[in-house]
Amino acid sequence: MNEAIYRKVVVKVGTNVITNDRGELDLQILDLLVRQLTELRRIGVEILLVSSGAVGAGRSLVRLPANVSPVASRQVLSSTGQIRLINTYADLFGQKGITIAQILVTKSDFRDRLHYLNIRTCLASLLEHDIIPVINENDAVSVTELMFTDNDELSGMIASMMQVDAYIILSHVDGLFDLSLDKKSPALISRIDIATEHFHQYIKPGKSDFGRGGMLTKCHIAHKLARFGITVHIANGRTPGILPDILGGKEVGTTFVAQKPVHGRKRWIAHSEGLEKGAVAINAGAESALRSSARANSLLPVGIESVIGTFFKGDIIKICSENGNAIGYGMAQYSSEQTKKLLGKKGEKPLIHYDYLYLEV
Repeated sequence: MNEAIYRKVVVKVGTNVITNDRGELDLQILDLLVRQLTELRRIGVEILLVSSGAVGAGRSLVRLPANVSPVASRQVLSSTGQIRLINTYADLFGQKGITIAQILVTKSDFRDRLHYLNIRTCLASLLEHDIIPVINENDAVSVTELMFTDNDELSGMIASMMQVDAYIILSHVDGLFDLSLDKKSPALISRIDIATEHFHQYIKPGKSDFGRGGMLTKCHIAHKLARFGITVHIANGRTPGILPDILGGKEVGTTFVAQKPVHGRKRWIAHSEGLEKGAVAINAGAESALRSSARANSLLPVGIESVIGTFFKGDIIKICSENGNAIGYGMAQYSSEQTKKLLGKKGEKPLIHYDYLYLEV
């Protein structure tokens, strides 16, 4: 392979790709994966690797009694297994003359713009020095509200943060299949253009065998990133040569076609679910104005019905419809106390400017 269609990519490797049927690390698959990533790195592709598998690695090191709680089990297996996982990657990449770095994060590390920019600066510096970041959730301390939905969510945030050309999800299946008709041999969907069709019509919710994610989560992330201008591929990580095939332009797996790129700050706001400091409920007129395709509109106090919680200028807040459903997120331009004073008033400055507003589809 001499050239690649992308220059910077996030590759997310699922637990079921790099573990065997006992949930332990599959060293042969890991070696094949590293060989492919090395091939891409040598032709100039910048790579950010998000890898699950710490708990799987821990299973080969620690045998826990059956009465251990799920949280404690996850913490013990991930904290012991992460060492083996990163050492395995370091040894395999080291044999190819490539240096890696370990980055462990929790969802709270993305809670504000400063933390977000600090992570981005770290990752950019590693890439600048030809070091491959190997990123994983810090499972030892990530519990309840600190947890990502799964590493699909984490890797999607990294892809958005680093403004990559493509986000590649390596799963243990060949891609997204059309399950809408309950056929015995459903067809693989090669391309999804989110401007004209939606993935929900094709899939049924389900979880991976050992990981926390499922195809529904993967497709939600893919849909969001495609809106941001990032092409997303879902493919089988156990297929030989799958990464060179994707970056060589071959039609493999399922591709979510990228739309027009979106401003970086909007990308950060779009991934703020669960990190908001407060919320506002808006009326139907304000929701209609925000969703208008004719022009870009900001959220004005005249359309706000109520304020939930306490927030300050610069905080991320949730925007709810009249019936309480979340319709988007944005950065507050002033505090909750000032917002309460301005409720329903015309001619006031926006609580959320359009440039700092993200709406769910």
